[in-house]
Amino acid sequence: MTEKKLMTESDVAMDVNKLMEEYDADISKSRKLTGTVGKITSILAIAMSCFHLYTAGFGTLLSVKQRALHLIFAFTLGFLLFPATKKGNKTKVSILDYILIGLNVIIFGYLFVFVEQIALKGGNVNNMDLLLGALGILLTLEITRRAVGPELPIVAILFILYARFGPYLPGVLGHRGFSWERIISHMYLTLEGLLGIPIGVSATFVFMFILFGSFLDKTGVGKFFIDLAYALTGHMKSGPAMTAVVASGFMGSVSGSSVANTVTTGAFTIPLMKKTGYKPYFAGAVEAAASTGGQIMPPVMGAAAFIMAEFTGIPYIKIVVAAAIPAILYYFAVGTMVHLEASKLGLKGLPKEQLPKIGKLMIANGYLLSPLVAIVFFLVKGYTPLLSAFYAILISMVIAVATSLIKKDNSFGGKEFFEALEQGGKSAVGVACACACAGLIVGTVTLTGLGLRIAELIVTLAQGKLLLTLFFTMIASIILGMGLPTTAKYIVLATMAAPALIKLDVNLMAAHLFILYFGVIADITPPVALAAYAGAGIAGANAMKTGFQAVKLALAAFIVPYIFAYDSSLILVKEVVNGTVVFMPIFSAIPVVISAVIGIVCLAGAVEGFLVDHCKIYERSLLFVAALLLLKPGLITDIFGLAALGLIYFVQKSRIKNKEINTASVG
Repeated sequence: MTEKKLMTESDVAMDVNKLMEEYDADISKSRKLTGTVGKITSILAIAMSCFHLYTAGFGTLLSVKQRALHLIFAFTLGFLLFPATKKGNKTKVSILDYILIGLNVIIFGYLFVFVEQIALKGGNVNNMDLLLGALGILLTLEITRRAVGPELPIVAILFILYARFGPYLPGVLGHRGFSWERIISHMYLTLEGLLGIPIGVSATFVFMFILFGSFLDKTGVGKFFIDLAYALTGHMKSGPAMTAVVASGFMGSVSGSSVANTVTTGAFTIPLMKKTGYKPYFAGAVEAAASTGGQIMPPVMGAAAFIMAEFTGIPYIKIVVAAAIPAILYYFAVGTMVHLEASKLGLKGLPKEQLPKIGKLMIANGYLLSPLVAIVFFLVKGYTPLLSAFYAILISMVIAVATSLIKKDNSFGGKEFFEALEQGGKSAVGVACACACAGLIVGTVTLTGLGLRIAELIVTLAQGKLLLTLFFTMIASIILGMGLPTTAKYIVLATMAAPALIKLDVNLMAAHLFILYFGVIADITPPVALAAYAGAGIAGANAMKTGFQAVKLALAAFIVPYIFAYDSSLILVKEVVNGTVVFMPIFSAIPVVISAVIGIVCLAGAVEGFLVDHCKIYERSLLFVAALLLLKPGLITDIFGLAALGLIYFVQKSRIKNKEINTASVG
């Protein structure tokens, strides 16, 4: 059966672009501009991409200039694309927006043009500096509210107020306080606030990987991933649901958004899941849980890996290596839950004759993986992520053009090239705005030392016990991560939650991966479960029910971060000293991986109430206890977990055999 026929039988009559407009916040809130203004907006987006392509290949500007120009582009596009309110005009830019664009150019253009003079001032600011700084902060809050939502600006405002009114706060949170002049100059004129690490990473690595994703999209990699997932897993008992898990893992490895990943792959997988017997809310939840995992899946990791490299001083490629095993275990956990659900429902996979052949797929379209292989090759060779992305984009363009010429189908030409540049520029707006706003939070933390105060508070509440500290940090990570893009949630958590774990001697890498892991889970955790709501919309299911089911599916994955927090051999890291990572031999991770796998299967069985047969109450309880004990790796707990799992497996197998004998004797 041909790929085209497969897609027809999957009921993929949905328009992915319409789904993206409905459920992806960046797209759903944006204007659809036409005419002269629409052309100018497209040109600006293309110019933004060209600027970043050039600086990636031939050297970035001075930090202040690179970041200021990045913000000028992003904020200008933001005010053109996002109206002030949901009911605002979606086809016309208001006079107020043009005024704000002008202010944006003046405010950040001042930093771009007069960077040397500002540096020579040595902290002696004048009224003009303070006025532009205050307007810059307000402008950042407003554009972030429009492009990302109100949550992050509200948090940023609270942080700024904290910096000002610290003397009036009780206990450990209190501090001497800072004047408005000091706060404004710190946020505007230094590399600690608006132009700090978050926007620095956005203006370099993050933008290039977003642009890389745009070019991959234009070359048809997304459809190839889905077809490959069908070929690999479509015949399994869990069939279409396992296909969703695998396809979302492939897509998520290069996608920067849980919602975009859910919509892109869900348009194909959710209808097929429903058709083969899964309930709509379950189908939506599978796609949401699988797509969310893409944010912790190397090489891109929702762009958070680049910011993590800046915050921790650990090279990007080493973060990717450390994150690989936990990411694979996440998908193993979701896949286990999906398989048990399919077994419980008695479902079957698709006939093999209806699926594409792996060999034929690889021969026909395997070359599409070349840019991904190239980027890994360059990173391993020691190239910077910026230059690696630059070369990978060039390779993707060459392959796309060559394919178009060979097949004579005009699939990639000048039009598609400029569309990829435009898409990359527009897609980066939300991330840039969120990073600028997050810079206000980071600026407050560096000014007041709030991160250490929060860490002390968490450790005090947990009474110095690591398990309780991990639990409180997990809850804080999920709450703080709700409604925020991956990059923004990591920045907030790295300054607020990670120090508590480090204070209790958790490995630096493990601490930062722990908070990223649970921050990402917020995308499927009600009440602000954006990825789950997107999956529910496609499936035609209840949003909250889908959200809770998505959490249930990901629940078995919750065990993984606890394991690597206790034993960092799961992330292959022995220690981190001044940014230098000492790795363990890969075989040292084997015992901990086995422990994690046993724990995942135990928790999945307890949550689903099914292993090879429906579980009795005592069986579920025993599996749950075994899973909890396996949070902390060790020989005794591993033996208990394996014994519990083996015992229940054989008990259920015997029960099934007795049922078959009784049925046969009755027959």
